[in-house]
Amino acid sequence: MEVKLSVQRCHPDARPASWWQDYTVDVPEHATVLDALLAVRDDQDETLTLRCSCRSHICGSCTMRINGRSTLGCKTKLDAARARLREGEPIRIQPAGNMAVIKDLAVNLEGFFDKVKAVTPYLQPTGPEPEREYIVPNEAMLTVREAMACILCGACVSACNSLEAEPRFLGPAALAKAWRFTEDPRDGRDAERLEFLSSVPGGIWDCTHCFACVEVCPKDVRPMERILELRRRSMEAGFTDNNGSRHSQAFLDTISRSGRLDETRVAMRSVRGPSELLEWTPVGVKSFLRGKVPLRHKPIPGALRVKAIFAAAEAQGRRDSKRGAR
Repeated sequence: MEVKLSVQRCHPDARPASWWQDYTVDVPEHATVLDALLAVRDDQDETLTLRCSCRSHICGSCTMRINGRSTLGCKTKLDAARARLREGEPIRIQPAGNMAVIKDLAVNLEGFFDKVKAVTPYLQPTGPEPEREYIVPNEAMLTVREAMACILCGACVSACNSLEAEPRFLGPAALAKAWRFTEDPRDGRDAERLEFLSSVPGGIWDCTHCFACVEVCPKDVRPMERILELRRRSMEAGFTDNNGSRHSQAFLDTISRSGRLDETRVAMRSVRGPSELLEWTPVGVKSFLRGKVPLRHKPIPGALRVKAIFAAAEAQGRRDSKRGAR
């Protein structure tokens, strides 16, 4: 079948550094986007640069954006890529996002792997070494099995909205990897890991819950859910002297008290004290001028129902804790 591709070519030394180039290629019906790109490179334009290896969505090398969505080129069938396009419209292919482009579809992965290394992605057992291997109950490993499926393809990082705003954010891939080791019963450094992740700039509290990483992950690792679990565990471990923990608790308190979100109160309780609050004064002034800080909240029908939901959830949590203690 004949397929039209529009590829965003990138070359930092060229002028312009980025441009769109169209190709038409004839490939089999069952072909993937990666198959089409390789056909272009082999038969039409040997200057087209991309990465690939296994072609079986195992190695994670061919991460790219296809029609604006971060995914693996080898996992995306051409029919699926064309399904939502108008007739005759080309499939648009771009390099992965949130990473510097080296050339065309090849991006610099150094920063990506630096962040993975920053979470010490290996077991750190404590106590005496066993005579042979560490024996782990199968039930315990079932907890981390899904996170272990991560192939470090970077699709989640490419789609991460938090990284666009804060480049220091460790990112969903690194934090999902960190969760995998905090949950492993063979690891003995949970406290150190949680303290680091809750306090380091760009740690677990910089995630904005946009679900983008969950939507694009080709292995269903669900990184955002792992980040939320790391937050919960870090607070339970007592690492609450940070703006993220204070913001989370203030959010909970204001809704459970009144059944609504009081953003002004939450903002004031999220900072450490008056001096830090003073630093945020310019942001508060801008928010007020744009109508985001109401002086008086209007009554909201059903607010009492929200309070009841919170009360029921807290009661259930206490019951679950008692059962766990027994």
